[in-house]
Amino acid sequence: MGTPEQMDALSIQRQTQDPITVDGSICSAAQVKADCAEGTGSQIQLPEDILYRIHALMPMRDAAQAACVSRAFLCSWRYYPNLILSVDSLGIKEYGSKYDEITRNFISRVDQIMQNHSGMGVKEFKLHKYPCSCSTIDPIIVDRWIQVAITPGIKKFELSLFELGDIKYSFPCSFLSGVRGSSIRSLKLAGCSLRSMAKAGFMSSLTNLDFQSVDITGDELFYFLSNSCALEKISLWYCDNIICLKIPCQLQKLNMLYEIINIPTAFGKFLQLKNLEIIFYAANFSQEFDFCSLISILDASPTLETFIFRIGVPTIRHDSIIEDPLGNSSHPRRLSDCFHDNLKNVMITGFCSAKSMIELTIHIMQKTKSLECLTLDTTRGHDRRFASIDRCLRLNEEALVEAGKAHTAIQRYIEGRVPAAVNLKVIEPCSKCL
Repeated sequence: MGTPEQMDALSIQRQTQDPITVDGSICSAAQVKADCAEGTGSQIQLPEDILYRIHALMPMRDAAQAACVSRAFLCSWRYYPNLILSVDSLGIKEYGSKYDEITRNFISRVDQIMQNHSGMGVKEFKLHKYPCSCSTIDPIIVDRWIQVAITPGIKKFELSLFELGDIKYSFPCSFLSGVRGSSIRSLKLAGCSLRSMAKAGFMSSLTNLDFQSVDITGDELFYFLSNSCALEKISLWYCDNIICLKIPCQLQKLNMLYEIINIPTAFGKFLQLKNLEIIFYAANFSQEFDFCSLISILDASPTLETFIFRIGVPTIRHDSIIEDPLGNSSHPRRLSDCFHDNLKNVMITGFCSAKSMIELTIHIMQKTKSLECLTLDTTRGHDRRFASIDRCLRLNEEALVEAGKAHTAIQRYIEGRVPAAVNLKVIEPCSKCL
């Protein structure tokens, strides 16, 4: 059977016969397993601390394979600090297997790994549950894994529990309290529910926060952020229970990515926010949606320097300003009296010909004396194209028609209003968008 450490390392290898290089020679995965079971393998003569350091720098699968062919690495495997746990990284066969079988294998292997690493000082922990079913994994088991992972000295923690249903795992915030959570620099949670944030404690080292489909209210998020004074970047994706978004004023330098389906109805003051990126996902906006609602965010961010607004999918509007006989924007409505004195760069991707989009753009130009660059991208995001294969994000026929309308609207209503000091960049679809 081998020792628990041997079985632990073997469980991470893929269920293939991929060749592995050992001391310059090639052996199969089956031969490695045989050597491991017999207690044989390579001997590496290095000081223990150097050996542990080398082992820690290996990707997890390579580290597990090394533990199978070397007694020295097998000893250091228990102290391996970077645990990346998913169906793929654990070598669990997904295709052709039943979900219940996948889930059982996943639980068994993660349980074994976490037991062997208990108290060993994990530095990086990532757990991706998909495609295992949340309903078949007892939350108590997940609690146990997290308790082993979050120990003093951990730097990066990521827990992804996406589920097709409405059931969400209730993350134990108390595990972040005291010295255990104070060393975390990057925290990413997906598909979880967060309550009783007062139990989380003071996150003095946290610089990067990423919440995806997290059930959390605006007040709970504000409380958590108030105890995270070192934060530099916040990413919020589909956190739909945040009705009022508030950012504590003590955060000195902050980038914010906000991916949403619906704009929150109220905002606090973002007194130190420098960079803001909002990604709006909705296949078809209603004619009632007003892009000018974004102005409330700009008004609440007096120190903002860069504002990026992305429409994540092609937007087909039926309220195009160029098709509206009453759509003349020579006298746009008065929207806000606030000036944006620090805003220098504005980019809108998925720019469309909706009247409120044109009014938003005109408002920004009129109220932003510091503006240096205005980018209006009628594609799905030229800056996010696939440069390695020289391709853009595809546009269907309707989206190409809308892009043409947007360009006409820019020529008719915007270009003549651009201040001389502002560099206007208009991006249109190319042959690689088709």
